[in-house]
Order: sequence, then C-alpha cells, then structure tokens
Amino acid sequence: MSSRTVEVDDLATFDARAGRPGALRDWFVSSVDLTGRSDELLHRDVRGSVFLGCRFATEPVDVAASLRSRGALLFPALPDVPFDPYRPALYSPEELYGVDASGHRPPYAQSPDAATWAWSRSRRGQTLTADLAATLHDHSVDGALDDATDALDVARVVGVMGGHALRRGEPAYAAAARLGLGLGRAGRVVLTGGGPGAMEAANLGAYLAPWPDALPTALGHLAGAADYGDDVDAWAEAAFAVRRRWPGAEAGQAGLSLSIPTWFYGHEPTNVFGTAIAKYFANALREDTLLHRCGGGIVFAAGASGTVQEVFQAANDRYYATRGLATAPLVLLGVEHWTRTLPAWPLLAALARDSAMADAVHVVDDVDAALEIVTG
Repeated sequence: MSSRTVEVDDLATFDARAGRPGALRDWFVSSVDLTGRSDELLHRDVRGSVFLGCRFATEPVDVAASLRSRGALLFPALPDVPFDPYRPALYSPEELYGVDASGHRPPYAQSPDAATWAWSRSRRGQTLTADLAATLHDHSVDGALDDATDALDVARVVGVMGGHALRRGEPAYAAAARLGLGLGRAGRVVLTGGGPGAMEAANLGAYLAPWPDALPTALGHLAGAADYGDDVDAWAEAAFAVRRRWPGAEAGQAGLSLSIPTWFYGHEPTNVFGTAIAKYFANALREDTLLHRCGGGIVFAAGASGTVQEVFQAANDRYYATRGLATAPLVLLGVEHWTRTLPAWPLLAALARDSAMADAVHVVDDVDAALEIVTG
C-alpha cells in the first residue's frame, strides 16, 4: 500500500483526520460504522478511496451510491460469515476464545475460533461467497501483520517450528519452552505456527521472558492439562490461568512473540501465549508467510509431516539463495529424531553441500547449542 494512503479502521481515527485539508481522498477505510458521518462523506473529495465493509446512512441520501458516483470503491459487508473479512488488526487470544470484558470465557466449542472453523467446513463455507470472504480476510491479515511488524528488525525474528502432538509435561515440551525463553531473553522475537505442542511451548517461553524464574511453575501448572485432545476447555483454562498469574500482554509487559496458525488445521486450537496472532484460512499462504518472516533463522523441534514440509520449504529458499535468506540458520533440534526417526538431516546436509546454504544448516541435541547458533 502506498505510504500516501491514509488507513482508517476506527471512528476515532476517522474523526481525528476528517478535518484536515484534502481529507478522504485516497483513504482506505475498513469495517467502520459511518452512518453518523454523512456530512463529511457527501461533501469531500473521495476519489481513490476504498471502503471495505463499512456502514452508511441511506436516508435522506444514499451515501454509498454517492460515494461510488464520485470515484470511491466500495466493498460490501459479506453476509453470513462469523468473522470480519476486512479486519484491520491481528487477533488476540481473548478475541479468538471469546473472552468478554469481565473475563468470562465460553466453552471452546462456542468460541469464535471454533465457530469459524466449523463454518469453513460447513456447506455455507464451501461457496463462492465464502471463498471470497476467506480470501479477503487473509489479505487483510497480511496487511495487519505488516503493520504489526513494521518496526521489527527482521534479522531478530527467529522461528520455532515443531509438532502439535507434543504434550505438556514432556521433557521436549520443557525444552521448547526454554528455547523460547532464551530467545526472548536474548532480544529475539519468537515466531511460531501458533498451534499446541512445541509451538505453544516456544510462545510460552517467550511470553515469560520478563519473568524467567516463573517458567518451572508455569510448566508444572500446564502439565495438569497435558493435551487439548483430552479436554480442550481444561487445556485452554490452564493456559489462561498462567496468563492471569503473569499478566501484561496488552500493556506490552509480557515477552513479545508472534504466532501464525491456520483454520486449515482447525481441530488444533490456537495457543494463547502468542502476543499477536495472524490466523489464516489458506495454509499455503500461511506457511509461506511463516517461513519468510524468520530473518534470524529457524529452529525445528521434533515434528512429523508438517514440520518436515517446513524444513524443506525453508531449505529451498536458502538453496536457491532467494529473498536474502541464504545465511539465516536452519537448526534441527534433536539428533535422534532428525537422523533416525525421521531422517531429514542426511538429505538436508546433502542438499547443503556446495550450495548457498552450506554454512546455514545444523543439527544439535541441546537447546543451548541451538540458541548459540541463532543468537551468537
């Protein structure tokens, strides 16, 4: 989007900027109720402006028709979808789980996160209108992610990938949490795929970076609800309890971390420890976004098919030296897993030989060794 374009996603911003000279021309307005702003909309130059899912007065003048006739582009609100296709911001855990202002959280099955996945799998979610809504949503999330990360040094964003099936209380879960904690303490921004298992553990560690001594206590509490598959509400409540005990995400006091989950794997609930969540419908777009934002490298904890896919998708960019990622390290954590259980390492090492990524790939057994590679 052009730096000259004014982006407006709430009424307060609209009001603050509407009185300026040249206001409303080349604006980009998302999901704002403008039914009380007809005077401004009817008497300003709106050429080049785009209104996405906004509401307008229809009497005594049809404001939407007037805007179109004067050169604005209007995208209507799409009916019968349980999400905002034009959302201007990333998600918070509270929004996805339906936590209200009093702190009440409905059963997960009634949450916006679960409702959106159910919609995507229903007949209503399999129509051309549904495809359009999902595509517009993912485009909006892309823009929101850009806005949220504009101030970040991409070389300090480190990805942690790994399997969703890893249970709380297992040593590998604690190791992934220590990895996230170490990255956060080293001034790195952790980025994960946003799901449970190793992804949750890394987001948890990063979240607790300001309180490093809290990690053992938090791990012990979470182990009491080890697997979302056993009882998703108990699993979620244990995590929200940790956030309540060490609050501060909204005020920026918790350690910053990003998560990029997808409703493609909607049976996996989003973990609540990412402080900014970019959730997508399209998994291919999500995977590309996830891997290409890790300018500081990626650590791959043990995982299965999805993690193996990510290993070689990330390696491909380095092999062909695309997007300036050739030297950003790829670290496989767990020698036994990556050389015997799922022997990705021999193939990765063979690809790396005499290629642009020759010095970028590593396999280690120790969290501290992984941290040294990506922060040293």
